[in-house]
Amino acid sequence: MKQIITIFVSSIFSVSGIFATEHPSANEIITLIKNHLNLEWSAGTVDTFKCGNPGDAVTGVVSCMFADMSVLQEAVAKRCNLIITHEPVFYNHADDTSFLKDDPVFQEKKAFIDEHRLIIWRFHDHWHRYQADGIYTGMLEKLGWTNRMIENDPHFVRVNKQKLEDLADYLYNIFLTDGIRVIGDPTMEVSKIGLALGATGAARHIQLLQGDIDVLIAGEAQEWETYQYVNDAVLEGHRKAVIFLGHINSEEAGMDYFSKWLKQLNPGVPVFFVPSTVPYWSPE
Repeated sequence: MKQIITIFVSSIFSVSGIFATEHPSANEIITLIKNHLNLEWSAGTVDTFKCGNPGDAVTGVVSCMFADMSVLQEAVAKRCNLIITHEPVFYNHADDTSFLKDDPVFQEKKAFIDEHRLIIWRFHDHWHRYQADGIYTGMLEKLGWTNRMIENDPHFVRVNKQKLEDLADYLYNIFLTDGIRVIGDPTMEVSKIGLALGATGAARHIQLLQGDIDVLIAGEAQEWETYQYVNDAVLEGHRKAVIFLGHINSEEAGMDYFSKWLKQLNPGVPVFFVPSTVPYWSPE
């Protein structure tokens, strides 16, 4: 009788998505995530394990934008050993550490990860490819613009007509951080907004600005590209503007949304969102 009950309970766990073991492995949790995405998994992707043993049991999950030291320390404090990060761990897109082997900053971070047996997995490409894009979905929710999309496209929203400076103030009051940059006439009235979150590149920025949007809200760009394009547009009298939020501000809400999405899958362990440190400050 005991054997029959055990088999029956295991069957329920398998169907409901809850793991039969007390603590599922990191591999099992990532497989759970992959199985609930509405897309094929790409072979050439940065969405891979960066540190730790994927076969280890997971005590808790932390979702974040950047796995910086403050996030890693908070994960340890919360007794979580699986960190799911949107962006690289080691300062370049591919997490290539060959040029960092003798670097004290890298060595200290890696030692902390190893000491606490942390497992780090990146979730970038496929979260953007998810329908609808998980980063944009989270950002629109944070901005209160989910119902403002134009033709259900998360890259375009229409808001009530307002001055550019009022829109910039609205964004500042949401993020409450230094580093937001604006190019454009502060008194210009804006309504149609284009979104290019993260680091989509100047070509995408300019493509959006060539359309009928009034203002582009972007993450970041090199100063000799989009910045100068919009600067020339303004100097020539075109009604264009751009607001740069910075990379963290423009995408982090999407990883907060991911933590809620993962909780709904019932991964069998606690799930937390931990914000990354925005390190910029301005002199008074």
